[in-house]
Amino acid sequence: MADFPASIDYQALFRTLPGAYLLLAPDGTILDNSDQHVAVSLLPREQAVGRYIFDAYPGDPQSQAGLLASHDTVRRTLRAHVMPLLRYDIARPAALGGGTEERYWQITHHPQLDARGELQYILQMSEDVTEATLAARHATDVQRALNEAHEHNRFILESLPMLVWTTHPDGTADFFNARWTDFTGRSLTDTLGWGWVADLHPDDVPLTTARWEAARQQGTSYQAEYRMRRHDGSYRWHLATGVPRLGPDGQIQMWVGCNADIHEQKLMVAELLEANEQQALLSDQAYEQYQRAQQQRQLLLDLFADAPAMITVVRGPEHRYEFANTRFRELVGQQEIVGKTVAEVFPEIVSQGIIALLDGVFRTGEPMVGQELLVQLAGPDGQGLHDHYFNFYYQRFAENGQPAGITAYAYDVTELVLTRQALEQLRSRTPNGPDSGLAS
Repeated sequence: MADFPASIDYQALFRTLPGAYLLLAPDGTILDNSDQHVAVSLLPREQAVGRYIFDAYPGDPQSQAGLLASHDTVRRTLRAHVMPLLRYDIARPAALGGGTEERYWQITHHPQLDARGELQYILQMSEDVTEATLAARHATDVQRALNEAHEHNRFILESLPMLVWTTHPDGTADFFNARWTDFTGRSLTDTLGWGWVADLHPDDVPLTTARWEAARQQGTSYQAEYRMRRHDGSYRWHLATGVPRLGPDGQIQMWVGCNADIHEQKLMVAELLEANEQQALLSDQAYEQYQRAQQQRQLLLDLFADAPAMITVVRGPEHRYEFANTRFRELVGQQEIVGKTVAEVFPEIVSQGIIALLDGVFRTGEPMVGQELLVQLAGPDGQGLHDHYFNFYYQRFAENGQPAGITAYAYDVTELVLTRQALEQLRSRTPNGPDSGLAS
C-alpha cells in the first residue's frame, strides 16, 4: 500500500471539505469544524473550538436532548446514527441583528475509532434543510387553506334555499346540491350527466333542451321556465338560469346555475291574465312586474357574487358582514359594508325585530324561513322609511364545532306583494262580488 505524502495538511483538507462537519471528542467537546459548518452556524471557529457543544451552540432543551440521545447511541453502539429531522435554531451575532434564526437539520453522527477499536472522535455531518422544510410546511398550509375554503364554499352551496347545479363545458351535469335530490327524491347518480332531464315534465323537455343547446353553442346565458316533478309526483314550475365560466383563453370551462321555485308566482300571473278581459291593462302590468321580479334572480356568477338573490354572510354574535353579493350591495346603495355590523348598516331595523331573529338563529342553530316579511328601510337620502317585502332564509354555520355566523339568502318580493294587493283591491271593487270575474 502506498504511503500518503507527509506534506498533506489534513486539518486544512478537513476544513475545506464540501459539507458542514463538526468534530467532537466523546464527551462533546468541539475539536474542529469545517468552513461550511462555520458559515451555517454563524459562529467563528475560534469561539467554538475547545468548548462543550451546547455552550458554543446554545439551543432549546428539547433539541439538545435529541442530539445528546444520538451521541449516547454512537458511544454505546460504536455505529453511525441518523437522526430524524431536527429543529435547532442558531443564535445570530449582534452584527446581523441578534436574536435567533429558525433552522432545520438532517444530522448523522459517525464514530471514529482508534487502533484498539475504542471511540476516539464523533464526526457530526449536518445538512441545513431549513428552506425545503419551510417550503413543505407552506405547501401544507396552503393546501389546508384551500381545503377549508372548498368545504366552506360547499357548505354555502348546500345550504342555499335553491337548487344549484354545475356542468362540464359540453353541458354534461357533474354536480347537484342536496336540495335538488331532496326535491326530486331521485339519487344523485341517476341525476348526473343527462339524467336530470327525467325530472322535467315531458311536455317541457323539447323547448328546455333546445334552449340549453342554443346557450351552449353560443356561449350565452341560459334561462328557461319548466315544470319539475317533485318526490310526491306533483309538478312545480321552476325558473332555471345558468352562466358559462370562461378561462383566460376565452373558452368555456364550466357552467354554473340554479333553479328557483316560481310555482305560486306562475299561478298568480295566470290568474291575473285570466281574471277579467276588461282588466287587461292591469294584467299586463302585473305580468311585467312579475317578469321584473324574475329578472332579479340573475344568474349565479362565480356562485355568489352575481347571484340572482341577495346573499350575505355575517360572522359572530354581533352579526358583522363578511360577504355581500352584488344584489345586496345594490340594496344598500353600493356602500362598503364588509366589516360593519347589521345594526350599523341598517340602524332602522333594530326596533323591527330583525336583529332578534338573527340572535335567535345564532343562539339556537335553528334555521329561520320568512315569507313576505315587511321591513321598513331608509331611503337613498337617509330620510324617511319605505316598505319592502322579502322572502328570506337564515342558517347558522359552525367552525371547529362552534357557532361562527349566519348565511342569509333573500329576495325582494315587494312588487309581487303590491300586485297581489292591487288584485285584491280590484276584486273588492267588482260590483258582483270578489269572484264575479272568474265566474263570468
